[in-house]
Amino acid sequence: MQSLFQILMLVLDIIWFFIIAHVIMSWLINFQVLNLRQQFVAQVWYGLNRLLEPIYSRVRQILPPMSGIDLAPLVVLVAVYALRIILINNAAAFY
Repeated sequence: MQSLFQILMLVLDIIWFFIIAHVIMSWLINFQVLNLRQQFVAQVWYGLNRLLEPIYSRVRQILPPMSGIDLAPLVVLVAVYALRIILINNAAAFY
């Protein structure tokens, strides 16, 4: 059961990394540091969008409109961190 706990923690770490990378890339693209006409940047950006947009769209349905501010990544990050806390506090059930 310890293996299951470690796998769940690894999955949450990977999700956390993808969300942080997506947020940083969105900032860099908006400030024109990165250019979507570069093939590698475009592939990474579209790949991250395809992975994260299904999650973000469900959160955006719940959140009220914020007139241009997208809080969906923040809400998902808080949810991932809350899941980590719940798993760590209940780690005894996995041993």
